[in-house]
Amino acid sequence: MLCRRQQASRLVPVAESEPPSLRVDPRYDAQRVRFASIARSQQFRVLSLALWMAGAIASYIGSALAVRALSKSLSVFEIMSVRSASGLVFLLGLMAVWPKMRRGLTSRRIGLHLVRNSMHFVGNILWVLAVALLPFATVFALEFTAPMWVALLAVMLLGERLTPTRAASIALCLVGVLVILHPGVSNFTPVVLLALGAAIARSCSDVATKKLTQTETTFAILFWMNLMQLPMTLAGSDPSFVTRLDASMVLPLIAAAITGLSVHLCMAQAFRYGDATVVVTFDFLRVPLIAVIGWSFYGEALDALVLAGSGLVIAGVIWNLRAEAQATLLAAIDE
Repeated sequence: MLCRRQQASRLVPVAESEPPSLRVDPRYDAQRVRFASIARSQQFRVLSLALWMAGAIASYIGSALAVRALSKSLSVFEIMSVRSASGLVFLLGLMAVWPKMRRGLTSRRIGLHLVRNSMHFVGNILWVLAVALLPFATVFALEFTAPMWVALLAVMLLGERLTPTRAASIALCLVGVLVILHPGVSNFTPVVLLALGAAIARSCSDVATKKLTQTETTFAILFWMNLMQLPMTLAGSDPSFVTRLDASMVLPLIAAAITGLSVHLCMAQAFRYGDATVVVTFDFLRVPLIAVIGWSFYGEALDALVLAGSGLVIAGVIWNLRAEAQATLLAAIDE
């Protein structure tokens, strides 16, 4: 008798056997699947942004170390010539192996490429001079006035939103940088204007890069950069500087060649996964990292203020990334 009742109960549809309050609405289930898919997509975007920016930061640091080593024997223009020439040779080699990469090399936005590469060239020259003459932490700290310029230009030229959270996180990072630098009248020298000039030029270059990523491939951005900047750097170089290269420069030269491409590859990819104001906020992490490297390898000062400022920078970056992920998720759900 009991077995018959059990068999009968199995024949009753679940939707009829359950009370109405316990029945699952198919629309709710579909919505839940959609929300989960959107959440995974946003997590992927944030993770991708973080990974590409980690690569950019590592490349910036490697480039600074290479420049510091090469500046003892080569001029700024000569170092930049090595970077541009090696990058162009590598990219031409890629085109020879994979001809399909040529498809993205159009001249439809050549004017914007020229503006971007000219501003980047000026910023690079000023930055290399600053790295050769100032402590690492000072150069990187002064360079991080750039996010304020990037945020302003991104609002005016790219139509990005400067939300209160973005503005506050940038301000928090900037306070952290100022704590690391603890500037004063006695610390100011005319040389620091080189780093400030580099910051302004690079902020213009970053905004142009973000604009280019909307229509151009990363390969095209890198190719036009190296092709346009090589004549600029050679114009200021000693034609015989190649004869001064020796075995002791091999590692710094390789590092300069690799980072000259990798930093722009990583930055261009990062701009594809986030707004310019978000990307430059993440870039603040370079300050505490380069301060530690300067202390470890070059005996530069590292005190409690550096650690305190680093904590503020990290907090600002995490705050911005969390807020950005939540805002993007809510916007996607509302669509």
